Amino acid sequence: MYVVCKEHLELAIDMFVDEFEDAPDVVDLNETEFADWDPPAKCCECEKKAEFLVV
Repeated sequence: MYVVCKEHLELAIDMFVDEFEDAPDVVDLNETEFADWDPPAKCCECEKKAEFLVV
């Protein structure tokens, strides 16, 4: 699972495919709320606002 900004979305998808050999689901964090989980506020690759969850 990767939480990333728009700039690092392609990188996260590539890392997911390399690790799991399957296509990920991409969730827009601006349009989705989770009942039991608060996503990180920042991208896992930089300090920008996290916008996507790659799972």
